[in-house]
Amino acid sequence: MDKIEFEPIGIIKTPFDKPQGMPIQPTGAKGVKGEIVLDEKYVDGLKDLEEFSHLILIYHLHLTNGNALQVKPFMDNALHGVFATRSPKRPNNIGLSTVKLDSIEDNIVHISNIDVVDGTPLLDIKPYVPQLFEDTLVDDIQIGWFENNHKKAKKQKADSRFVE
Repeated sequence: MDKIEFEPIGIIKTPFDKPQGMPIQPTGAKGVKGEIVLDEKYVDGLKDLEEFSHLILIYHLHLTNGNALQVKPFMDNALHGVFATRSPKRPNNIGLSTVKLDSIEDNIVHISNIDVVDGTPLLDIKPYVPQLFEDTLVDDIQIGWFENNHKKAKKQKADSRFVE
């Protein structure tokens, strides 16, 4: 298989200088302000982005040490396959968050509800458009092991490391 390389398009700035004490998911980061400092060469790509209320950020989990195919999520005591979790210990260490777009000033994108460490390399920005999914969602959605633990996600924070 060919090697794939990505070049960050910017850096995500947040109040969290380390994983300790950082919200685990965007739901735990409600109201937390941050910024995207976009590389100047990508500024033209922001045209019309201010018309969207929310963004999907794709980023490199640069502080993750190694990966694992089975992990114990912070909300559960059982091991699960990494692809059945949102653990940062992924084979490619790619993170994904949906955030609120507050404003754009030149190459600075002001955001809210951010749950990443300060200095995280940003790989891409996509507008969040829920209507793109409305015909694919079904009434009988299943969320696996997370079903019994989802209310904890809003309350839990990492205490001393990236929680798996």
